[in-house]
Amino acid sequence: MGAVILATASFATLDSLTKLASATLPLALVIWTRYLVMTGATGLTQWPQRGRGLWATHHLGLQLARGACLVACSAFGFLALQHMSVGEFTAVVMLTPLVITAAAALQLGEQVSVLRWGCVAAGFGGALLVIRPTGDDVNWALLYPLGLVAANAAYQVLTSRLARLGENAGTMQFFTGAVGLGAASVVLPFTGLGPAIGQQPWLWGLLAALGFMGWVGHRFLTVAYLHAPASRLTPYLYLQIGFGMLGGWWLFGQVPDALSVLGVALIALGGVAGTWLAAREQAAALAALQAEPSRF
Repeated sequence: MGAVILATASFATLDSLTKLASATLPLALVIWTRYLVMTGATGLTQWPQRGRGLWATHHLGLQLARGACLVACSAFGFLALQHMSVGEFTAVVMLTPLVITAAAALQLGEQVSVLRWGCVAAGFGGALLVIRPTGDDVNWALLYPLGLVAANAAYQVLTSRLARLGENAGTMQFFTGAVGLGAASVVLPFTGLGPAIGQQPWLWGLLAALGFMGWVGHRFLTVAYLHAPASRLTPYLYLQIGFGMLGGWWLFGQVPDALSVLGVALIALGGVAGTWLAAREQAAALAALQAEPSRF
């Protein structure tokens, strides 16, 4: 479980640094640098042991789709953090497990109990309290965190699936970085580096830190999924909300108001309770199957 906790701390740090960068740097440059560092770090650490086997995969389509989902997460996250505090942003992102539950029920026909649907409703209710789309606050910016949730849900599902298919963690990390680097390299020439990068050299260090924290976070998350099922890992992911609020307070002096705290609590409660109920229902179903007398 240490890997998933380190992943949440890394992602919260990444979100805080991204908000800092979003005020002065263009989106394409941030994404390009992040994935350049991720791809380079993966190559340096994995190539000596694996060589050309680093990019050997039996599921290229899934690897590319996973990388594309993470690029979408990066873009939506960058845009959302321009309008939200780090803690509130992180809380909305934590809707992802609840979205996966709803998608499994609606698209895959998975049976979801009334209690689990209640957890999903609580989570979405909490998100509405955090975002509060009322009056003059209604704008397209509110779609950014929701787009991120959808992309993140797809990324998590693909990560879990590739892990079950036996794909190597280093290979998954390499393709994730390569897809992001390729996409950003196409866009970067049209956006430039932005004027601030030449006037404030410390921004290069910020870009390097963004890339490093992204690589560390996704590396730990991939390792966690290779050693434990999603049902065991999900409750620990909600630690990211606490780390995110700490980063928002430390770097930006952002303290959520009472309604936002209530919304965050509902999201975390719905997610943790939903995961626990799903695990309990799965265990009960397995026990009932094992107790059924054989017909042979």
